[in-house]
Amino acid sequence: MTRMENSPTAAGSGASATQAFRASARDGSGSASPERVSAVVTEILRGVHRTIREQQVSYPEFQAAKQWLIEVGEGGEWPLLLDVFVEHEVEAVAAATQQGTKGSILGPYYLPDAEKLPAVTELPMRDGEPGTPLVFTGQVRDVGGDPVPGAELDIWHADREGYYSGFAPHIPDGNLRGVVVCDGQGRFEISTIEPAPYRIPTDGPTGKLIESAGWHPWRPAHLHLLVRATGFRPITTQLYFAGGDWLDSDVAEATKPELILEPVPQPDGRNRAEYDFVLEPA
Repeated sequence: MTRMENSPTAAGSGASATQAFRASARDGSGSASPERVSAVVTEILRGVHRTIREQQVSYPEFQAAKQWLIEVGEGGEWPLLLDVFVEHEVEAVAAATQQGTKGSILGPYYLPDAEKLPAVTELPMRDGEPGTPLVFTGQVRDVGGDPVPGAELDIWHADREGYYSGFAPHIPDGNLRGVVVCDGQGRFEISTIEPAPYRIPTDGPTGKLIESAGWHPWRPAHLHLLVRATGFRPITTQLYFAGGDWLDSDVAEATKPELILEPVPQPDGRNRAEYDFVLEPA
C-alpha cells in the first residue's frame, strides 16, 4: 500500500472518534443547567456577532461559512474539528483549578478498553515494529509525594509513520495501545517505539479550512496518557519530545513546556525517558 492508501480519511477518523466518544461517555456530559447553557451559548453567539461586525463579513462569506458548517456535519468531522481547535482552551480552564501533573487534550484517537498490561511491559506491536526503541519509565505519586499503588496508565500513540491503530486500515487493532497497571510503589516501565509527528486528516472540510487560512496541519510527536487511580482525579495529558518538529507550532496548540520528554540514548540502542505523574485527590 502507498502512504495515501494507508492514510485515514477525515470522514473515517471522524466516525471512529465519534464512536469512541460515545463509548467512553466522559464524566460531566449532559450535566449543564439551563442557566449555564444560556450563559455559554449567549457568549458564543456574542463572539460570532462581534466578529461579523469587526471583520465586516459579507453575505457571500456568510453563505460560504454556512456551507462549510453543513459539510463538517455531513462529513462527521465535528470531533476532529473540536478536538484540534477548541479542546485546548477547555483544558486550560480546567487546569486553572487543578493540582498535580499538567494536563493536555484527549484528541480524537482515543479508544477505550485497551489490553491490561503489567507494570514492566511492552506495548502490543507488530513483529519488527519500525521505529527507534523507547523505554518510558516513571512513578505515579500523590500531591504529598507518596506512591499510588496500582495506578493505571492508559497509553496510546502513533507509529513511526504517524498512524494510529483503529484509525488507519493497515494497522492491527490494539497496536501501540495498552493500560499499564503500576506496581506497589506506583512505578512503571514501558517498552515501545518513539512515535512520529502526524498530519490531521485534510481531505474534508477541516482540511479546506486549514488550506484556505494558510495554516499547516501538523502535530508534534507525542505519547497520549490517561493516568487514573481510585480516589484521585484522573489526568488526561500528552508528552512530547525535546527537539521535535512542530513543537512550537502545534496545530492543536496543546504543547506545554512541562510536558516535554528528553530521551537519553542507552548502550543497547534504545532511548530512555523518565516522567513522574502526580495525582490530586478526587
